[in-house]
Amino acid sequence: MTRREDIECWLTDMDGVLVHENSPLPGAAQLLQQWSDAGTPFLVLTNNSIFTPRDLSARLRASGLNVPEDRIWTSALATADFLRSQAPGGTAFVIGEVGLTTALHEAGFIMTETNPDYVVVGETRNYSFEAITKAIRLLLNGARFISTNPDATGPSADGPLPATGAISALITKATGMEPYVVGKPNPMMFRSAMNKIGAHSENTAMIGDRMDTDIIAGIEAGLHTILVMSGISDDAEVHRYPFRPDEILSGVHELVSKEPVESDAI
Repeated sequence: MTRREDIECWLTDMDGVLVHENSPLPGAAQLLQQWSDAGTPFLVLTNNSIFTPRDLSARLRASGLNVPEDRIWTSALATADFLRSQAPGGTAFVIGEVGLTTALHEAGFIMTETNPDYVVVGETRNYSFEAITKAIRLLLNGARFISTNPDATGPSADGPLPATGAISALITKATGMEPYVVGKPNPMMFRSAMNKIGAHSENTAMIGDRMDTDIIAGIEAGLHTILVMSGISDDAEVHRYPFRPDEILSGVHELVSKEPVESDAI
């Protein structure tokens, strides 16, 4: 079993681990600084496919957290990376926001409503009956069904909102087709993230706040898993599952080194 002191690369969830709504969680800024100072490869992961890494970097910066955009890996980027490997230069009909369409464009995909290779469903705040109807007809006509993430609801200031999983379920009910879901808990999202930073499973850790996405995907990807209790999980939640993370911490502040980081620079 990998010990924490053997970890050379880090993957971490964002909401519930580094930030809560728009406030940084204790230790988050110090941990990110510690990784940066030591030159430790890391990526911040999110299943949210609405925003581009640049948007998310700016949002985190406004919360007091310094995360460069190339240190952010979204389910939209993971989906685009997967589709590029499956059908280079392919076509897609997309239900989603700029985070998803930008990622697919940059992966060389063409957006079309005419006989696309794929129907791709991601997070959006503007689901339209017309677009959902079009997606259903394209799938029945032979397109393949991809979803960025399985989350049925997402948070808002006023309470839960229907999210990607809920819209995908509507389309599944109408077509009888289940989507291939790229984001967490699919360990593929972690593997593509590790590829981006040149990491290997035997010396990489995943920090998350959800047993049903972060931890199960981390275990299946062969990573050292750390559950933090600063998000949605509590003791009762942990005991519901037949698997366990390698470590359970109250928050990322417990990962901040008390020793000053030594640099190789002269």
